[in-house]
Amino acid sequence: MKERDRRCVRILFIGDIVGKPGRDVVAALLPRLVKSRQVDFVVANGENASAVAGLTPKVAEELLDLGIDVLTSGNHIWKRKEIEPYLAQSRVVLRPANYPSGVPGTGHVVLKTDEGIPVGVVNLEGRVFMKPLDCPFRTADHLLDQMATKTAIRIVDFHAEATSEKQALAWYLDGRASAVVGTHTHVQTADERILHAGTGFITDVGMTGPTDSVIGIRKEDAITQLITQKPLTFNPAKGRLQLQAVLLDISPETGHTVAIERICQALPDLGGVS
Repeated sequence: MKERDRRCVRILFIGDIVGKPGRDVVAALLPRLVKSRQVDFVVANGENASAVAGLTPKVAEELLDLGIDVLTSGNHIWKRKEIEPYLAQSRVVLRPANYPSGVPGTGHVVLKTDEGIPVGVVNLEGRVFMKPLDCPFRTADHLLDQMATKTAIRIVDFHAEATSEKQALAWYLDGRASAVVGTHTHVQTADERILHAGTGFITDVGMTGPTDSVIGIRKEDAITQLITQKPLTFNPAKGRLQLQAVLLDISPETGHTVAIERICQALPDLGGVS
């Protein structure tokens, strides 16, 4: 990424945090990243941060205390029932906005950086190969219009399975969302770019957790389940760790992304446990 433009807001978006190994690498690397890269605002997907699926209130608070401003999520946010009353009162731990009305929690928020610049975050879930939720395209229309009077900076976490659906939403929102960041697959894609009307985009920002794994879980667990087709309890892998993220420089005047950088930082073996 080119030298920091102080007129822009620099946002770090961290890919899906998996279990305690993922939390350990965030604790180890986030403070130095924020300092060295002069980050103004941090968003992270935390739906798998407790073991390998779900999020508890205790773990949510742990991650927020590390310096994450907003935690987004996806379909696994409902794995831990104790999260529901927490979601109902939290402003900064989001669930996808396109769940039906009456579901606990909120799917969008506007917060200010330390410099007082408002940043909007919208959390959406895809429907291709996933549950038939409300339309993420129409939900985005409504929420981005609603946010337009509050902030020019509007980040969308699109938690979706199909790359085509992620790309389609990004083009649909080009010029209206500052960035569309894909999550859910845990595999970082090498297609970070700025679309024609100024929207930063990456199909999937990746995963923060064990490198020698199958999307964060023990290789042996994943292989056994695929061979036997029997349900298994998955455990986080141990060994080498990585933090995957994307850095976005966004103009607070236009809301356009002016620079985007994909990040993959490794951390030596911390003996990760669940």
